Amino acid sequence: MFTTRPEITGTFGVVTSTHWLASSVGMALLERGGNAFDACVASGFMLHVVEPHLVGPAGEVPGIFHSASTGRTEVLCGQGSTPAGATLAHYRAQGLTMIPGNGLLATVIPGAFDAWMILLRDHGSKSLRDVLEPAIHYAEHGHPLLPRVADTIANLKEFFESYWPTSAQVYLPGGAVPEAGKLFCNPTLAQCWRRLLTEAEAVGADRTQQIEQARKVFYGGFIAEAIDRFVASNEVIDESGRPNKGVLTGDDLSRWSASYEQPLTYQYGNITVAKTGPWSQGPVFLQTLALLKHTDIAGLPHGDPRFIHTLVEAMKLAFADREAYYGDPDFVDVPMQQLLSDDYNRARSRLIGDTASDLLRPGVLPGFEAQHQRIMDVLARLSPELTADTPLSAMDKSNPMLSAKRGDTTHIDVIDRWGNMVSVTPSGGWLQSSPVIPELGFGLNTRAQMFWLEEGLPGTLAPNKRPRTTLSPTFLYKDDRPYMVMGTPGGDQQEQWQLVLFLRHLHQGMNLQEAIDAPLFHTQHFPSSFYPRGRKPANITLESSVGEAVMDDLRRRGHALEVSPPWTIGRLTAATRDADGMLHAAASPRLMQAYAIGR
Repeated sequence: MFTTRPEITGTFGVVTSTHWLASSVGMALLERGGNAFDACVASGFMLHVVEPHLVGPAGEVPGIFHSASTGRTEVLCGQGSTPAGATLAHYRAQGLTMIPGNGLLATVIPGAFDAWMILLRDHGSKSLRDVLEPAIHYAEHGHPLLPRVADTIANLKEFFESYWPTSAQVYLPGGAVPEAGKLFCNPTLAQCWRRLLTEAEAVGADRTQQIEQARKVFYGGFIAEAIDRFVASNEVIDESGRPNKGVLTGDDLSRWSASYEQPLTYQYGNITVAKTGPWSQGPVFLQTLALLKHTDIAGLPHGDPRFIHTLVEAMKLAFADREAYYGDPDFVDVPMQQLLSDDYNRARSRLIGDTASDLLRPGVLPGFEAQHQRIMDVLARLSPELTADTPLSAMDKSNPMLSAKRGDTTHIDVIDRWGNMVSVTPSGGWLQSSPVIPELGFGLNTRAQMFWLEEGLPGTLAPNKRPRTTLSPTFLYKDDRPYMVMGTPGGDQQEQWQLVLFLRHLHQGMNLQEAIDAPLFHTQHFPSSFYPRGRKPANITLESSVGEAVMDDLRRRGHALEVSPPWTIGRLTAATRDADGMLHAAASPRLMQAYAIGR
């Protein structure tokens, strides 16, 4: 099969990410003797610089990694929780029925920085300076600006100038929209990291002490102080159409830290899939496989419309359960054992027929009947006409953010020659999510928009609670040995595109690049995780390159098709390690920026 680029192979190391400069920086760390964790952290800081419309330093980063030295596979939880002041009563008192998708009310505690630091401290080998210097260099001296970044800034020019002037200072240098392909700098961010580095290195030469000091500087030093001052002294206009004050404080930052967890796993043939827990949407991947075990999908060839139909119908059921049951397990009881059980999924799989369903059908589990009814009542009030892709101009003509573009996400996969493997999905803190904090050169995140301002739901807003994030890296074992890391940006599409890649690779024999290059699809049948949480019943969004015959078959089955041009869906990256040590890596050609590097 023709592919847009070769599947990268080698034995020394591979890095694949959503931007070629981040992949190059990661590979440079491997070449200098660093391991996969060093490379991953350096790549992560680079993404803040080169993809500011998709990720920023005050965002979040869930990860799954395998350490060759410990022999353990663990989850890295860099998903910040809500501030102490994020009470349901406070948000309702602002006259809100949903949390806006941008501004200051949508902010949770920035989680990414601490996650990067503990990963570097516990599993990396390089210094703080080693992993920060590339990002500092490109922020200070410039990088070729992506066309999508330039377009995002252009759409927000008037808004920044009128309402978020601190963002205009960074993203409209000289008052003009920066030109795509030309060098773009963020000297304020470079200065922020230089000051942090200076304060961290002031404690002495010990690598661990420097990293610990950097954590203190971010969460209790000048960075936390700047965040506290900005949030306390500003009302910021957001998607609600009016100014709102935030509730995040420096005290919230000082009390929070990233953590490690055991992954949630599911056995599918000779593959064991490891995912983040139900504070993310990760278990949807596992539930979909549990349903597909009771179908004939393993025997369906590439190009067969039944493959798309069967997978979409299974995903509809799994995502419906996401709405009914997933949430932060520190706050709510999430019945994952039942949701992944054979009996439950065997019965649920009988709902997958020959035609498309337009119903939202979460399962009803014993003891959860009232919760099930509550979520169905809430979801019934949502407008199916509004989705996360709906132009803001269709929502509120008085809203000044008519031309805003919503952000997305990034991803990194790294495998080194020693067998360390890591998959992370950094996101949040987009340039369009929140105003730039003047002393820092970056804004805050908007992950709190995933909470409900309704009582009695797994995702009901509460202080110190993790939002049910869409961020969802994936780790696979094959025959009980670490085998594959993969992931993608894409919000609610993250599990969907990864499942397509996985099933093509496993059942249809495609290599990684073939599986990524083949036409992609997803459904928006279930409620969006993002403001304003709309859905499109029976939808399949797919690339026209699947062919007319496939599309005709799907229409006859009752699917409501939304046809996109070729090469417009998906952002996947992936890497594998064979039993003999051979490494493979691939990245999507879509958007023309992701790249896999290795040797």
